[in-house]
Amino acid sequence: MKFEVSHRTKYSYRVPVVQSYHLVHLKPRQSAAQSVAHHSLLIEPAPVASTEVIDYFGNTGTLLRIEDEHTEFIVHARSTVEIHPPVAPDLRLSAAWEGVTTLASAESGPLEVNVLQFTCASRHAPISAELADFARASFPAQRPILAGAMDLTRRIFTEFIFDPKATDISTPVARVLASKRGVCQDFAHLAIASLRSLGLPARYVSGYLMTRPPPGQVKLRGADASHAWLSVWSPDAGWVDFDPTNGVIPVGEHITLAYGRDYEDISPVSGVILGGGEQSISVAVDVEMIR
Repeated sequence: MKFEVSHRTKYSYRVPVVQSYHLVHLKPRQSAAQSVAHHSLLIEPAPVASTEVIDYFGNTGTLLRIEDEHTEFIVHARSTVEIHPPVAPDLRLSAAWEGVTTLASAESGPLEVNVLQFTCASRHAPISAELADFARASFPAQRPILAGAMDLTRRIFTEFIFDPKATDISTPVARVLASKRGVCQDFAHLAIASLRSLGLPARYVSGYLMTRPPPGQVKLRGADASHAWLSVWSPDAGWVDFDPTNGVIPVGEHITLAYGRDYEDISPVSGVILGGGEQSISVAVDVEMIR
């Protein structure tokens, strides 16, 4: 399937910004499961310097330097992406989760750093006994790791309520676990933190998911949104994606932007500004299937 994605972010400042520097993660990843036919960025005001870089995790980022005084900052990314869904692994045939924990332990240490790093705590995905207890219900003795990850995914989907007003990006996962409310970022961070609390490798994935309007209604422009899910590693299947917000394994309508330890590594737009005062932000996302 082929998709066109439009992602427009607008910042409005009460006081003029004199100078700003930004890092943008809005170019979809190129991989065996996904090819990028086109990508463009429209920046207002125009930057005096724009540099495309590859970050530590292999994501494409764009560094911007803006020196014109401004009260509005607009980033509009447009991408055309073709998805090639991988063959779904048989979750029951993946390695027992205890064996993966042993592989990741400091005593044996045979895992490569690019996997082992995703067993460690990060700012939005801490490790705790409480989170390990939450995960353990999905991981009885000798359960295949991917089957356990799917069970955890479905538990979050069925037991938690999607509530955009309940949290923001600073809400800790302990509060999400207690309130059983949040959004896709919260559910991804909760699953990741729970898995890591058992010693299992899990990483944060940002991207998009095509949404459909209710039957008989027209799809509203700009009504889609950024999405987040996670990947879990097993020695036999490699990295496998899970979407706890929807209780599924992505199979063709999830478009990957980037991955990292958590949201902070790959936020769509970050940076430093001189001036600005109070600010507001508006985001409009459209995902259209073109074939």
